[in-house]
Amino acid sequence: MVIHAVIGLVRSPVGTTAMQVTSRVVLVWPILHLCSTARYSIGVPLLLVAWSVTEVIRYSFYALSVLKQPIPYFLLWLRYTLFYVLYPMGVSGELLTLFASLKEVDEKKILTLEMPNRLNMGISFWWVLIIAALTYIPGFPQLYFYMIGQRKKVLGGGSKKKQ
Repeated sequence: MVIHAVIGLVRSPVGTTAMQVTSRVVLVWPILHLCSTARYSIGVPLLLVAWSVTEVIRYSFYALSVLKQPIPYFLLWLRYTLFYVLYPMGVSGELLTLFASLKEVDEKKILTLEMPNRLNMGISFWWVLIIAALTYIPGFPQLYFYMIGQRKKVLGGGSKKKQ
């Protein structure tokens, strides 16, 4: 998806696309794959629904665009409207799942390198996750307001004054 944005196959900002892909990769592999407790978080169904619906709409939209086919209005409307619900649902699910993993990551030292070691350095995956969670503070509003701007550009600003 990031490569598609870089080469211009899709018209998505590279930075915001990279943030979305990174959060998904971190959640699926280091958290959901390695932390069994995170799999039982209420966040998992939230993120799965949000991601699934978003991607079905997004890739239907992109496929029609790449094939140079007209985009049906209902798909355009879904693409630029459902994010109002799906973005907060997805972010909530991601953060709840991340927080559910913290205790296990800390106790089992998952992906943590402690001192002393041959490299003479340490890294705490627990802190990596905390920092990742903190990136949602500036990241979520950036993505959300970007989509609001896109919606206004594509679907218009709302009510029109009668003359």
